Amino acid sequence: MPEHSQDRIETVRVRRAPKISVFLIVGALVGVFVAMILTFAFNGTAEASPNTGVVYSQGQVFGFLALICAPVGLVLGGLLALVLDRRSRRRTHEVAVDHSSVHVDPEPGTNGDSPGH
Repeated sequence: MPEHSQDRIETVRVRRAPKISVFLIVGALVGVFVAMILTFAFNGTAEASPNTGVVYSQGQVFGFLALICAPVGLVLGGLLALVLDRRSRRRTHEVAVDHSSVHVDPEPGTNGDSPGH
């Protein structure tokens, strides 16, 4: 099969960018950690809640706080990642790269739909 190759030099911009998913996960974990600290830092009462009339255990309080703090940490982690991403755009470098592409022509008499393609 005849091959045609093309080589050309291109200029591309290279920058270091943060992985946003890592910031989101760490932000959510920090939120859960803050919920744990808040749960055990403040000693609750053994009295019933004036609003609901129910006595909440420390596990329930942790669950409620985790439902609030984890999304807040997620959002803050995402915002931090976006700020760092914007900041990394200022530090772009232009690099010359060799871009090569190879095109293979099908053999005469075939339509190019053989199993090897």
